[in-house]
Amino acid sequence: MLFAHLEAFVAVARTGNITRAAEGLFLTQPALSARLQSLEREVGEQLFVRDRRGARLTDLGQAYLPHALRALQAAEDGQRHLEALRRGSEGELVIGGAPAVSTYVLPAVLKRFRSEYPGISISVRTGHSEEVLALVISRAVQVGLVRALEHPDVESIPIYEDELVLVTHPAHAFARRGAVRLREIAGEQLILFDRTSSYHGLTSALFREAGVVPRSLLELDNVEAAKKMVEAGLGVALLPRIALEAELAGRRLREVRVRDVAPVRRPVVALRARDAGPPAPAVAAFLAGLRTLPPSLVGRRRRA
Repeated sequence: MLFAHLEAFVAVARTGNITRAAEGLFLTQPALSARLQSLEREVGEQLFVRDRRGARLTDLGQAYLPHALRALQAAEDGQRHLEALRRGSEGELVIGGAPAVSTYVLPAVLKRFRSEYPGISISVRTGHSEEVLALVISRAVQVGLVRALEHPDVESIPIYEDELVLVTHPAHAFARRGAVRLREIAGEQLILFDRTSSYHGLTSALFREAGVVPRSLLELDNVEAAKKMVEAGLGVALLPRIALEAELAGRRLREVRVRDVAPVRRPVVALRARDAGPPAPAVAAFLAGLRTLPPSLVGRRRRA
């Protein structure tokens, strides 16, 4: 059943006259009559009685009219909704984010997004990168913000690179020196966080590849707890720079350079399902905002 058939039916029902209805729809009378006949064949009933006085609804046509009106109204409502989506005045944004991104990047990004698009409903689901990848593939979220992952069912958009930074208490001997070698860290209590995270894996691999075994480990389940332990002078830690802005600015922690290893960086990307098609306007606006993250928020931007 075509929208045009319902439109013709309602126009004739309202005017009671095929000629006037055809003029209102900018159609010829034969074209309008053909649409009515097609509709009657499809529903299997006569909807109008046609005579010299015009066209009057049959009893079944009268019963069908409210349904046709609702169908036309629903189509008009859908068109208005699409226009509102294009303007960014309505819509939904559903994001998946890995813990560090959700904690240290998303709040500032979403605050700016909300100020520009107050009519958009925002939902955030968090999980480790592999969990967010699954959410993207299943279309449970529209965008996933995770460490770089490869999968044939997603497209990956580079956002930035986070860096692991050695931090200590301000009174620690490392802080006074400003730079140390990796083997020197082995004599300290090393604070690690979240064994399931990629940061834990990067830190462990760094020491393993250098043949260095830390004297002792203090393992916690999140980066905030790890920072508090370092602030309390209970050890040193390699932590993501994105999580350290407040502590470094307030000099509650001190950054120490590791001389003999290259900086350890972790790319962060936005994932989209390949079968999702063109992004909705709200999603496109959010992705555009990610491309303009301030350097103070993410440090080093990754090149595509």
